[in-house]
Amino acid sequence: MFKSRPINEKDLPRESWRVLQIMAEFVEGFEQLSNISPSVSIFGSARFPANSPYYQLAENIARLLSDAGFSVVSGGGPGIMEAANKGAFAGTSPSVGVNIRLPYEQMANPYQDISVEFRHFFARKVMFVRHAFAYVVMPGGFGTLDELAEILTLVQTGKTRKIPILLVGSDFWAGLCDWFKTAMLAERTISPEDLALFKIVDHAQEVVDYIFKHYEHASFEPSMEEQEILRYL
Repeated sequence: MFKSRPINEKDLPRESWRVLQIMAEFVEGFEQLSNISPSVSIFGSARFPANSPYYQLAENIARLLSDAGFSVVSGGGPGIMEAANKGAFAGTSPSVGVNIRLPYEQMANPYQDISVEFRHFFARKVMFVRHAFAYVVMPGGFGTLDELAEILTLVQTGKTRKIPILLVGSDFWAGLCDWFKTAMLAERTISPEDLALFKIVDHAQEVVDYIFKHYEHASFEPSMEEQEILRYL
């Protein structure tokens, strides 16, 4: 029979200090990102080189968004994250990096007007969602899927307001979306309307046009009800 290990009193000060570190990350994140609205969060693999078509597409998307008045937020690392920051850095609106300390892969790229570093994934993920007016999801790996599942779940369950979620690259995402239908929808683990939470696009201008079309019928500024929802994100 399993028996829980009693808490070692010597561990309590260390755990308390960890809680304070987490609080400090949230405070710094909220302070540094308080004036980036409106913003768009862009996700994708850290492994794409600069000569990749996906890298170049992400850079073009970010440049268009920046010149259209959106701050662009990425994970601050290489690959698609670098492309997003590079495109925004060349534009008229802030380029923002929400960095994470990792044992490999992650190294802050040089194209950031605002850079915030986190130790904890969950604190970092709150920053991506809380300030986003849209999500742009480029091809990526497990981390990208994690971010996609996170925002889909939050919108689906009403824990954040409904914002555009754009999957860029129909060839890359088609198999996953087919699986949503043939497995998840078929087994009723999601509802038909959940498939309308996202849209697949292929071109940079499509991203900008879709975001503006969405906000023709919705205010950029969160309503009082939406602000209350975001407080409990």
